Amino acid sequence: MCSFNQKCYGFLVKIPKGKIVTYSLLAECIGHPQAHRAVGNAMSKNDNAPQIPCHRVVKSNGEIGGYAKGPDMKVKLLESEGIRIKNKKVINLEKYLFKPLT
Repeated sequence: MCSFNQKCYGFLVKIPKGKIVTYSLLAECIGHPQAHRAVGNAMSKNDNAPQIPCHRVVKSNGEIGGYAKGPDMKVKLLESEGIRIKNKKVINLEKYLFKPLT
């Protein structure tokens, strides 16, 4: 039986470079649609970043959200994957959003 955090991390490793997911979408995809805050909590406990790419999880409004190594590092990682950021917000969120097949 997988823990909630393990489900989150298992989903994250499927997100390709250059794509992002929102906290809410990740919660929905692992079968817990109301658990977006719990997703954020799981991301904060990720000891295997960037192999488990929690930097690819952003807020629904495009703001980058938190990151254990600080927001500047999260921006640097996202930009290194080709995601455009301005004022700590993803430019054109829909362009980069990972849309898993259901």
